Amino acid sequence: MLSYRHAFHAGNHADVLKHLVLVRIARYMGQKDKPFSYIDTHAGAGAYALDEGYATKLAEYREGVGRLWERTDLPAPVADYLAQVRELNEDGALKVYPGSPWLARQTLREQDKLRLFELHPSDSALLEENFSDLRRRAQVSASDGFQGLRSVLPPPSRRALVLIDPSYEIGSDYSGVVAAQEDALRRFATGTYVLWYPELLRPESRQLPEKLKRLPAEKWLHVALSVRAPGPGMFGSGLFVINPPFTLRAELETCLPWLVKVLGEEAGARFVLESAGD
Repeated sequence: MLSYRHAFHAGNHADVLKHLVLVRIARYMGQKDKPFSYIDTHAGAGAYALDEGYATKLAEYREGVGRLWERTDLPAPVADYLAQVRELNEDGALKVYPGSPWLARQTLREQDKLRLFELHPSDSALLEENFSDLRRRAQVSASDGFQGLRSVLPPPSRRALVLIDPSYEIGSDYSGVVAAQEDALRRFATGTYVLWYPELLRPESRQLPEKLKRLPAEKWLHVALSVRAPGPGMFGSGLFVINPPFTLRAELETCLPWLVKVLGEEAGARFVLESAGD
């Protein structure tokens, strides 16, 4: 259960899609003066070295953010996301990749709060260290994010961006995200929720988007990016966004064909973009 370490996969194609969307939503929510909370149920370590340790084992970042690093034709939303990665790489070489909580740290404002959950003892200790200078704004809990989410909804500001992205290392994570989202909507129906999932051949993965569409949410957006045709391993990933910004679909329409071209590994690369309640 606790063997998964995101450092092995940091900066891969799934991170590019997930973090591009997170930055777009955070930018949109920051347009209003009223503060909001960023809640991350499976926060990981916060940031990851790419030139040493776990990330060098698979070097998945080379086929993800690495493919964007030297390009000069970035769509504006992709350029904004990549600028956040560059903030951790001031010498211009891609050596560190920011996880979701670190990107939130960079894009949120002084009045916004961060609530971060991570159960893995090693990663939670690193997360605590990475956010030790933000103790008044960021709370880190070494605990299960599915359970922790219940304790922080609704947030005092009644505005929140919630990321739910377990490793799906165990099969129960698939039912866990659906149950957690159902409970979250009962507690706080107006929050913006981002649920990440891997594209795999296993039935639970293929069935998850349809189960999420049946949740009691009037507005949702589903985006998926497949870098190759369905086959062994993770061939893509998706995000199901509940209560998305009205600007998000148009922004993704400008980015997804470009991402398929740049991140696609074979002719089977494609994207899905669908929504309801626009």
